[in-house]
Amino acid sequence: MSKVENSSGSGLRAAKIVLKVFLRFFAILGVTVALVLILLVGACFLAMHGPSPAFRSQFAMFAYETSALKWLPRLFLGNERFETIIAENTMPEVEDGTSSNTDLIQIVDTPVDGEDVKPIIIEEINGGTYHGYMMIIQDPSTVFVGTVEQFAQTDGDVVKKFCDRYSAIAGVNGGEFVDMGSYSYTACPVGGVISQGVPVYENNDVGKWNLVCMTNDNKLILLKGYSVSQAVAMGVRDAVHVKHETGPFLIIDGEPLEVPSVDVYGGGKNPRTAIGQRADGAILMCCIDGRQASSLGATFKEMIDIMQDYGAVNAACLDGGTSTQMEYNGITVNNPYSPTGPRRCPTAFLIRSTEENTSIDAYAAMNGGAN
Repeated sequence: MSKVENSSGSGLRAAKIVLKVFLRFFAILGVTVALVLILLVGACFLAMHGPSPAFRSQFAMFAYETSALKWLPRLFLGNERFETIIAENTMPEVEDGTSSNTDLIQIVDTPVDGEDVKPIIIEEINGGTYHGYMMIIQDPSTVFVGTVEQFAQTDGDVVKKFCDRYSAIAGVNGGEFVDMGSYSYTACPVGGVISQGVPVYENNDVGKWNLVCMTNDNKLILLKGYSVSQAVAMGVRDAVHVKHETGPFLIIDGEPLEVPSVDVYGGGKNPRTAIGQRADGAILMCCIDGRQASSLGATFKEMIDIMQDYGAVNAACLDGGTSTQMEYNGITVNNPYSPTGPRRCPTAFLIRSTEENTSIDAYAAMNGGAN
């Protein structure tokens, strides 16, 4: 046998070995993927048809509140059964024309003698199935709504970018955006937006929105069924809209809203963002992580309990899920559920930098560092 023939035979055998390795690899990969899919389908089937109605409702509401898995409960339960679960477990809406009472807020401009009140405080929150953070802002005049540079059918900004553009020391995500599940425009808000006294967006001229607002006298006000022009006429300087199913009002005039079911408590366990105000005027911004082993998320009832524990007179959820993010001084405080980092948004509630609130490090103080 010649050297050429020997070389050709060796090359053919090597090619066959490589081909065999590749085929074996893809066969193992295919079997693994198939087994994972079977396990996932089996787990979903057990969740939807298992012996626990409470778990079934929780799982259905969890999936319903996501953009990617809305279809899942219908697949396993059917439309009629799924719609029954939604009807039984969705937070009830307040009536159109509802407006929270700002007279219950009496802003304290100066702390009580001897009381060391920091401009911004960040505290960890731990519940049975959730973990998150509460940011307390003593001066409500520093809180405002920031927006992307231009509303359009494209990508918005993460809260860190909002903070950089507005020279804000901190913030959380704000109102909702166009999200159809298969596609989304995170730079295109839904409803109405008012930023620093200027009406900057409204879907149409006669819109009736769920507005979470700051007034010219620095009070948080919740408006149900109002247009942007009506809100401005009432003295609103900043506002975002979040639909009821995503970001319901939680507390109005010191009274928690009714929660429909002890099984689900008004919604599945998901990442949540909320804003509220205490009677002394301090603003509360809360972010709860979710969809993670260390934090499954919070129901709307749990969000009510958290905001009540911190003394909120009025409070509402903002957009949640992968949008949930809290930024402070260049640091993303919470752990957003997204492999690519925090989701982009069209709006954010921000805290303007001042000489007072930049003189301390609230994040370091929370972690036991120097103030």
